Amino acid sequence: KGAVYPVEDVMTDSGVAFDKSDYLPAVISYYQTPEGKLLSMPFNSSTPVLWYNKEALDKAGVKEPPKTWPEMEAASQKILDAGYKCGFSFGWQSWVMIENFSSWHNLPVGTKENGFAGTDTEFTFNNKQVKRMLGNVGKWQQSKIFQYGGRRGDSLPMFTNGECGMWMNSSAYYGGIKKQAKFEFSQAMLPFYPDVIDNPQNSIIGGATLWVLRGHEKASYKGVAQFMSYLSSPEVQSWWHQETGYVPITTAAYELSKKQGFYEKNPGTDIAIKQLSLNQPTPNSRGIRFGSFVQVRDIINEEMEAIWNGSKTADQALDEAVARGNKLLRKFEKANK
Repeated sequence: KGAVYPVEDVMTDSGVAFDKSDYLPAVISYYQTPEGKLLSMPFNSSTPVLWYNKEALDKAGVKEPPKTWPEMEAASQKILDAGYKCGFSFGWQSWVMIENFSSWHNLPVGTKENGFAGTDTEFTFNNKQVKRMLGNVGKWQQSKIFQYGGRRGDSLPMFTNGECGMWMNSSAYYGGIKKQAKFEFSQAMLPFYPDVIDNPQNSIIGGATLWVLRGHEKASYKGVAQFMSYLSSPEVQSWWHQETGYVPITTAAYELSKKQGFYEKNPGTDIAIKQLSLNQPTPNSRGIRFGSFVQVRDIINEEMEAIWNGSKTADQALDEAVARGNKLLRKFEKANK
């Protein structure tokens, strides 16, 4: 405690211009206190999108990318019938299929505003909506509609080499897909269940953020503040966004990319920003803040893989993931009282 120098204070104390309203709410809300103070500076922020192979969809007779999960199932079956090895795959599965599935449908991952309001939180992602979703994916794994390709970005080649017609993963794979894919591709918003929510809420970010530690000379912090200001500048953020697929963290960088004609020349590259900005974040969709969550994600990966290989039902796997995860939360709470 006390080791972190909140970046908002760093900027103010150093006299460097800083206005939180310049930043995309869905980006900075992930790194704010419950009272709204910005703790760290997001830099390489991304969100999962639905990548799709335009040629595969055309060959399968799918006129537009699926918007809902029932449409996703139907489109994937058509892609399979058209001779592809699988309809879709995904990566970073906890982030995409639990954390973002939940925020997209305005469902909590846990209590206490997904951990933002206190360490005495519990996981609740073993709800009927997530169980149905992962249960369906488990069935689709058997029918080849879906094919699992690994915990992180391991399944990227399944998309870029033309095996799977669609892929759900980070917008930040834009640069890699552009280099590797020999077909025309684009991005669409994540699918949703219309019987859970009429319209999607917003997706949440992943990536990294820059923290400042206390214990250095005042002059050093002035330099840090100026560097943070530089990294957040429209020119730097728009360049970074256009080259990589990470989202611009400020509205000004988004507007500059528009002015430069980037989205006109590269249709779909603004999907991630639109997803994040679809609605003002709610306590269920601002992000997650759980202790020991890196270890919890390992647990979630293990339990999800048990669904894909058929050794557990979605009900069993999710109940077990929550029980195991809650044990880690109690240890974290005890250690941080």
